[in-house]
Amino acid sequence: MTDSTIPTARLGEDGPEVGVQGLGCMGMSFAYGPADAKESRATLERALELGVTLYDTADAYGAGENEKFLSPFFKAHRDEVVIATKFALAVHPDDPTRRIIRNDAPYLRSCVEASLKRLDVDVIDLYYMHRRDVNVPIEETVGVMAELVREGKVKQLGLSEVTAAELRAAQGVHPIAAVQSEWSLFSRDIEAHVVPAARELGVTLVPYSPLGRGFLTGSFTNADQDLTADDFRRQQPRFTGENAAANVTLLDPIRTVAGAHDATIGQIALAWVQQQSQVHGLPVIPIPGTRKPGRVEENAAATTIELTQEELALLEPIADKVAGDRYADMRSTSAGRE
Repeated sequence: MTDSTIPTARLGEDGPEVGVQGLGCMGMSFAYGPADAKESRATLERALELGVTLYDTADAYGAGENEKFLSPFFKAHRDEVVIATKFALAVHPDDPTRRIIRNDAPYLRSCVEASLKRLDVDVIDLYYMHRRDVNVPIEETVGVMAELVREGKVKQLGLSEVTAAELRAAQGVHPIAAVQSEWSLFSRDIEAHVVPAARELGVTLVPYSPLGRGFLTGSFTNADQDLTADDFRRQQPRFTGENAAANVTLLDPIRTVAGAHDATIGQIALAWVQQQSQVHGLPVIPIPGTRKPGRVEENAAATTIELTQEELALLEPIADKVAGDRYADMRSTSAGRE
C-alpha cells in the first residue's frame, strides 16, 4: 500500500488492527440511487491505498448483490482487508417488498453459508447480527454465532443496534468485538447507555452514517427535492419537509469550525466522531460510505483534524436540536428499546 496516512485501532480486545476509519460499501449497489461500478471499484482501491482496511457490507444490501460486487476486490487483497458482513434482515414470506428480522439458528446458519459463497471466502472476519429479533433470546443467537467461530467460518462477532443490556447479555456468551450503531453530530442516543457498556466490556464502537447519510456534508438539503426517487433517504423523517429545512440551519456552527481548519463541513463532522474515542475512552472506527475516490480521500484526511475544547462545545448542542427521528420506525434501533 501507498499513502497509508491513517492510524489504526483494534477491533475488540483480541481482534485485528484496522485503519481507524473504515468504508461503508452499501451505497455501491443499494439504497442511494444509481452507482457507477467502475468508480466504486476505484474507490475501494483508493481507500486501501490510504490505509482503510475495514470494509462493511451486509447480505441485505441489494439482496446479496453488494457482497457479490465486493468479492473480486476482497479476493485480490484478502490478506490486507478485514471483511465485515451481517445477517438478520429477511424478506417477508408474504410480501417481497417488506423485511422482517430473524435471529433464529436455522436462518442464521443459512445466511452465513450464503454470504461465504457470495463473498467467495473461507472465513468472514467480522460477522454482525444486523438487527435484534426480540422474540429470540440474544444468548441463543450469540450462542449459534459462537459455534460459527469454533467451526472456523467466522473470526470475530459483532452486534448492530443493540441496547447496553443486550450487549452485556451477549458478552456473557462470547466476546463481542464490535457494536455498530448510528453515531454522528445528529445522532447521539447511544452515548447514554451503549457507549459506557462498550467501554466497560472492551468492545469497539463502529459508527455507521457518521456523516448523517450525507446531510452533514451539505450535499443535499431536502431529500424530496434533491435525491432520486429510489433513494431511501426520502423515507427518513429528518431529511424531508419542515424537518429538513430546520436541520439545514444546524450546519452553521459546523461551517464555522470548518473555516478555522480550512476543511469541509463533512471533514469536521467526521473528525468529531473520530474524536469521541478520546472523549469516551474506547476505540471508535466510523465507516462513512462513499462511491467516489475523491470523497474517500477527503474522509481519510479528517483523521488528522483535532478539534479544540471550544470547538467541541460549539458543536455540542446540535444533536438536541435535530428535527425528526433517524428512522420512521425506531423499534429496531437500540434507542427504541432502551
